[in-house]
Amino acid sequence: MTDTDSATVAHLTAREPVVTGPEMLASLVPPPQFDTATFDSYRSDDAYPSQAESKDLLQRFAGRGAVAKKSGFFSRAKKEPEMKPGVYLDGGFGVGKTHLLASIYHAMPARRKYFGSFIEYTALVGALGYKNTVDLLRGADLICIDEFELDDPGDTMVMTRLLGELVASGTKLAATSNTPPNALGEGRFAAQDFLREIHAMSDSFETIRIDGVDFRQRALDGRAVVCDEAQYLGAIAATAGTASDDLFIDVVRHLAKVHPSRYIRLIDGISLVGLRDVEILTDQSEALRFVAFVDRVYDAQVPIVATGVSLDEVFAEEMLGGGYRKKYLRAISRLNALTHSAQLQSTP
Repeated sequence: MTDTDSATVAHLTAREPVVTGPEMLASLVPPPQFDTATFDSYRSDDAYPSQAESKDLLQRFAGRGAVAKKSGFFSRAKKEPEMKPGVYLDGGFGVGKTHLLASIYHAMPARRKYFGSFIEYTALVGALGYKNTVDLLRGADLICIDEFELDDPGDTMVMTRLLGELVASGTKLAATSNTPPNALGEGRFAAQDFLREIHAMSDSFETIRIDGVDFRQRALDGRAVVCDEAQYLGAIAATAGTASDDLFIDVVRHLAKVHPSRYIRLIDGISLVGLRDVEILTDQSEALRFVAFVDRVYDAQVPIVATGVSLDEVFAEEMLGGGYRKKYLRAISRLNALTHSAQLQSTP
């Protein structure tokens, strides 16, 4: 590889992180970019009234809704209809669902609350066992689940059973999943898919539809930024902190040796992810592992620089037409944003 000694450089492929169950539980908090997310900081799009309506409804779910007014001196305050113990935010990616989910987490006056992606909760079950996970989470006031996955029947069944036990003990739930923006049919039936898959708990969830377009694409040209060799090396050399520098295919193969719950630890202390010679992925397992990795990089808001194939074209065409299309489209949206973020970071 070309010399990048002017910066502190690490190799993701040399890292083999280990995460314990208690550490995984302690990490169930909103991602860094949502540390200060509030309902007030959520900017709804006037072109899509469902965004403001959803925010109002979720504030009430979090116990922060407007106080009901009395209609007369001797009248009792009209009570709002009681909400179900769970809310499901149904909508395309990039419409602010995670921001709203984090807003619920921060606004709800709860003694014990957890926020994590679907894969983090299933990883917790895998690390601790089902019973131990239930025992640890039982008594929690709120469980937030971002990106609820509907394409793995086994994991969905485990999560449905787990959430059913928690709701029975008084826990409130808030969940999101992703659907393509403005996709007729796919977006509209996402809620039905969700309720069908968690059939044993469908009565516990109130579906809240959020329409809109992907905010990450509003200021972008729709393509990921591709660097030539000089630009790539310049970005790494200019990084304040530590940049990673690896061949793309080496990272993809290394992901097979690391449990997805540990992907976040792969980028501990990394300020910029560098991927050389990106190529199109044709193996489904490799592609899905890369999606999970991209999710963690996006959560940590670590920019990406890359050479080779544009990262918005990293998934083979047949994959985009298959059952995991939603995941791939979400990853492409995030990859576009992260490569543009790297470009902005390197601009004087």
